Amino acid sequence: MELPIVRFNRKPSDFSKTLKERVDAYFKENGLSRQGDWRMYAKTVLMLGLFFTPWAFIAFGGIGGGWQFWVAEIVMGFGLAGIGLNVMHDANHGSFSKHKWVNQTVSYVLDLVGGSSALWRIQHNVLHHSFTNIEGLDEDIDTPGILRFTPNRPLKKIHKLQFIYAWGFYSIMTLFWMTAKDWLALARYRKKGLVKSSGSSVGQLTRDLIISKLLYFGYIMVLPALFSGLPFWKIIVGWMVMHAVTGLILASIFQPAHVLEDLQFSQGEKGASMEDDNLSHQLKSTANFGTRSRLFTWMCGGLNHQIEHHLFPQVCHIHFSDLAPIVRKTAEEFGLPYRSSTTFAGALALHTKMLWKLGREEQWA
Repeated sequence: MELPIVRFNRKPSDFSKTLKERVDAYFKENGLSRQGDWRMYAKTVLMLGLFFTPWAFIAFGGIGGGWQFWVAEIVMGFGLAGIGLNVMHDANHGSFSKHKWVNQTVSYVLDLVGGSSALWRIQHNVLHHSFTNIEGLDEDIDTPGILRFTPNRPLKKIHKLQFIYAWGFYSIMTLFWMTAKDWLALARYRKKGLVKSSGSSVGQLTRDLIISKLLYFGYIMVLPALFSGLPFWKIIVGWMVMHAVTGLILASIFQPAHVLEDLQFSQGEKGASMEDDNLSHQLKSTANFGTRSRLFTWMCGGLNHQIEHHLFPQVCHIHFSDLAPIVRKTAEEFGLPYRSSTTFAGALALHTKMLWKLGREEQWA
């Protein structure tokens, strides 16, 4: 199975050169590291506590099976989303710390909560970041046939209702991830040659997956079944509720950043060449939202600043708010779009509108 070959313009645009110079100057003049500092460590402790504290109360019978149980599962859902948005994301991009071993260690937090850091780096860092909104390469828009996230995919009658049922799929996103997604991804990346190019092997990743999944289901299912005194069906339903909360949160942050009507979608074809260089393409296929709220920015790990993140993925999210004016000014100078005026609620509405439109129109200019 061959991947489409898409080549960006190898000659950096004047925009890219100017932006890089200005961002470099910002860090140098302010004596700042591009990576995180003590704030990332504090955030990590908080997010891990938000997940594992209610888990401990559930697993060892600290709460009963009444309303406290369901509240604990919901809190765990927020904690799991917080780990994804604020901790493992930066670590797997190498931006959590200036020390490589710290980034590597913290990246395993994803494995601890049921995922695979190695496979996520292929899917996210390699495919999504390198080929944002390019059909056949960016797996974030490469969805099952019942969902249509790009005008370059075939239109089906069922898609007319996707603006409603897509949210149901979002709610099971991480539940599917913890159970089947990583295994399917491993098989897919092996066929595409991406496992070998990542510096790993199928055998090593298979071993790591078995160990991490056994560890995860051991503490998330087996320990509560042994010590909580709760019926197993309640443990399973509670786990599903937790993942519904996490899935909806993550989808609400990531989807409005790329699946919007006025963003660029491209078709990946063998030997295709792009007019834009990579940074210019990122501006045309990415949007910010809710950036006026420092609290919201803090809660979602700066990923409402998707533009800054896609332009500088190895810069820690604590810097995005300060880099935003530099990026905006430079984009405007060179006549490139900088979509950042939408509120979070507005972005969700625009994403829903995009789902509605993708369910009715095959192509548009």
